[in-house]
Amino acid sequence: MESMMQTLHLAVFLHSLPPPGPRPRVFDLVCGILGLLLHDPSVDAAPEISEGLSLLQHRGQDACGIVTCGPKGRFFQCKANGMVRDVLDEKAIAKLIGGMGVGHVRYPTAGSSDHAEAQPFYVNSPYGIVFAHNGNLIDSPSLLQYMDATAHRHINTSSDSELLLNLFADNLQKTGKFRINEDDIFTAIGGLMRQCTGAYACVAMLAGFGVIAFRDPNGIRPVGMASRKTDTGRDYLFASESIVADALSFSGWEDVKPGEAVIITRSGVSRKQVGAHATFAPDIFEFVYFARPDSVLDGISVYRSRMAMGDALAVEVDKVLKERGITVDVVIPVPDTSRVAALNLAQKLKLPYREGFIKNRYVGRTFIMPGQQMRRKNVRRKLNAMALEFSGKNVLLVDDSIVRGTTSEEIIQMAKDVGAKKVIVASCAPPIRHSNVYGIDMPSRTELVAYGRNTEEIAEAIGADLVVFQTLPDLIASVRQFNPSISTFDCSVFTGEYVTGGVNEEYLHRLESLRADNVKNKVAVNSLEGQSEGSRANGFHDRVNIVASGGPVNSADDTVGLHNTWNIS
Repeated sequence: MESMMQTLHLAVFLHSLPPPGPRPRVFDLVCGILGLLLHDPSVDAAPEISEGLSLLQHRGQDACGIVTCGPKGRFFQCKANGMVRDVLDEKAIAKLIGGMGVGHVRYPTAGSSDHAEAQPFYVNSPYGIVFAHNGNLIDSPSLLQYMDATAHRHINTSSDSELLLNLFADNLQKTGKFRINEDDIFTAIGGLMRQCTGAYACVAMLAGFGVIAFRDPNGIRPVGMASRKTDTGRDYLFASESIVADALSFSGWEDVKPGEAVIITRSGVSRKQVGAHATFAPDIFEFVYFARPDSVLDGISVYRSRMAMGDALAVEVDKVLKERGITVDVVIPVPDTSRVAALNLAQKLKLPYREGFIKNRYVGRTFIMPGQQMRRKNVRRKLNAMALEFSGKNVLLVDDSIVRGTTSEEIIQMAKDVGAKKVIVASCAPPIRHSNVYGIDMPSRTELVAYGRNTEEIAEAIGADLVVFQTLPDLIASVRQFNPSISTFDCSVFTGEYVTGGVNEEYLHRLESLRADNVKNKVAVNSLEGQSEGSRANGFHDRVNIVASGGPVNSADDTVGLHNTWNIS
């Protein structure tokens, strides 16, 4: 028995060692987070968490995971690379015991395919904490130095999420208490907010205690909460988008406020403003592209905002077309997020609206690959242009945004290949000329098609006869009209103005260099595709039951185990 335990400890230790050579930085980008606490602890939360994650799948298709908390504060986990339906199957969910849990879906980013980066993350000290995060920090190097030199906490991955988790744990550790309460947790989160800068929406779980959510002082990334009455009491939910609450029959959706922390236990709900006052600036790109149209974020219907974007864009398109003496025969959306705006634009301009591109919904997700040839191949695999709607016509294509331009170029070429006379492109977003540092995996500035180009040069670069961009004031007005109390949005990708501060040219150069390194790493990771599913998704450490000291908060039992059910027979 002693020999087996020595082998186990050695395996865990060896896995904790960094791999040979430099490890590229991972950006924790737009993801989906979810926390659920059921009032009846005998009912397992995992089935509903899995269902909720499937509703957030659009926010992340690279990896997913769930950690639940069962009897005696014991944690059970299942996480791996892959889609929710594949990783969290019936067999895996059956092994996730407990009436509360945290779930996460990760956006497919360059350089982040190591299954060790899958969330939620866990630390056993103090008290046993599970953590899921959406966003990105801009001061990671100094925080990592603090973790090493002062806090003496080991960061095992390159993820900001694990860094945030350990900041939270370090601040809880400073209480020095055997048992903590809500005030201690609020103090710890307030300390974290004073230490770090960036965008973050987080959900955490303390063993045997409850679930916690908090949001950065600028409220850049979204998270909200809702409740559901049951025969025994109230269940509570945290999620990135309100659609999860709607689908799981929760009501009273309310956004977590910027700089606010919310703690939910089976005894009740505690809320407190713990972050310093800052400008509330939710990311406007959530409304343009990322969020589901049937969600409501910060009191704003994503669907209604996209309708308004279409109306405003119609006015701009009409003005530009008249100036150029161009007529349009048909309006066609680029699937899927531009459909709502395109339909409103067509109605306002009294033009026919047609579905000219048919999407193949059965193509498995494709890895992010460098090189135009691979991107073009992927576009052709996923979309087919119907000659019936293009041949001999001046076509107005409506897209949510134009980023790198490679996809737009291929779509325009597809339209011309099937006979379009002219292709005019209308973008619901203004030209994107700056890096996103708050959690969207955009290429470096030099790879952005609008960088250093005017509108005519952008049109030439993507092969369009004309490009019309939404103006920034119109975009802001389209979203803000549904919640006038929000005076500012994060529009940094359009303006280069970063609401948190701390972003200078040196930082941007370092960010772009790291993103380039991650793309190279992605190519190496993709070479593993030939391996079996089990060997690719399962590192040795994921098959080990790790038993740690510490235990459920405010409970007598002091044993916490972390079990991964992925591919365990």
